[in-house]
Amino acid sequence: MARRKIVAGNWKMNKTPSEAVALVEELKPLVASDDVDVVFCVPAIDIIPVAEAVKGTNIQVGAENMYFEEKGAYTGEISPAMLVDAGVKYVVLGHSERREYFAETDATVNKKVLKAFEHGITPIMCCGETLEQREQGVTMDFIRQQVKIGLQNVTADQAKTMVIAYEPIWAIGTGKTATTEQAQEVCAGIRACIAEVYDEATAEAIRIQYGGSVNAATAPELFAQADIDGGLVGGAALKPDFGKIVNYK
Repeated sequence: MARRKIVAGNWKMNKTPSEAVALVEELKPLVASDDVDVVFCVPAIDIIPVAEAVKGTNIQVGAENMYFEEKGAYTGEISPAMLVDAGVKYVVLGHSERREYFAETDATVNKKVLKAFEHGITPIMCCGETLEQREQGVTMDFIRQQVKIGLQNVTADQAKTMVIAYEPIWAIGTGKTATTEQAQEVCAGIRACIAEVYDEATAEAIRIQYGGSVNAATAPELFAQADIDGGLVGGAALKPDFGKIVNYK
């Protein structure tokens, strides 16, 4: 059975609530699709107005992060229950920017993944190497470590429903894109790693996105690859071009 493509926009720290609603209204007709799952992962303050604005459409709402505790004295953090109540279906976890600027580790990402599953939120778990790691030839070693630790205590049934996003750090926001061959090679390596941890059925079911300067021009070739099941899109998710990425065929 062919895996259904999933294209998620990661808005990062962009768009006030009113700007977010205006962008949703602009994108709604452009991202309509019957055969691709479309997710807008938006800043926390935008979640409630965006969830309202996408009602009745094919768009699902995602968060860009969440904390791994239910509630408590964690000033500035947002709990999974808050996200669920606000209408969130997906959450981006372990993005390289979170790891780099906010000291996230594979272990904290794992805690968040487990907590997301507890609340019925689908994790989009990110992994990716630096340029230095690629040049040192340790890309797959590093990514396998991120994936294996991120999936500690995640069951096969849970893993089948989640999304893994491969984003080479050197290609995020730089205008550089991994070649189609590089992207496919790593996504195939991630799938092989899942098969080792679980089994072939789980590896076949899990959806693996590519992210890193994906745009309307690169999407068709990337998404045609055997192991690339869509994209986690940054800058282009804030433009009308996002519609062309969703409707890449």
